[in-house]
Amino acid sequence: MNLVQPYPGCLSAPFTGSSPAGARRLLRSVGAARRHGFTLIELILVLTLLAILTSLAAPSLSSFFRGRALDSEARQLLSLTHAAQSRAVSEGFPMLLWIDSQGHDYGVVEEASSQNGDPKAEEFAFDEKLQIEAVGASPLPVNGRSLPAIRFVPDGTIDEGSAFTVRMTAPSGETLWLVRSVNHPGYEIRNTDK
Repeated sequence: MNLVQPYPGCLSAPFTGSSPAGARRLLRSVGAARRHGFTLIELILVLTLLAILTSLAAPSLSSFFRGRALDSEARQLLSLTHAAQSRAVSEGFPMLLWIDSQGHDYGVVEEASSQNGDPKAEEFAFDEKLQIEAVGASPLPVNGRSLPAIRFVPDGTIDEGSAFTVRMTAPSGETLWLVRSVNHPGYEIRNTDK
């Protein structure tokens, strides 16, 4: 008797190669295994539905990412105020956090070396679609330019001529404010300028 192992999807016992009933069981199990897959038309329909759903969700996602850009820029500017304040205290020299609204950049530089060059100076460019403006700041000389700045003195306090608020506006009109903190000498992010 010649025993042959069944097809891997077949749950029946082994059959003899000469039995017609065994061959029928084998063909049924092969057909059942093929019915578990997807046809090309089914795959195309699923991909079409995914494309339609993506095109419907894209406008709301783009506004979400625009809002995230403003939030990210505000957090980076807030972090830079902390860095400038810490650097002023640790090095014992006044630091300037300058903002160039027309040039779309801002940075930190040591006040005494702003003309000679500061090896630890930092400069960041921001998205041209965003508007960042230091409100009520006296312009100070920074790298040969006169720019509004926040001046941190060596004891960690903020100079009186510094900007009280910094307004950051997205193209959608959404606005965030970097405002002086009431409880400690620093800044915080708010939705209003008060």
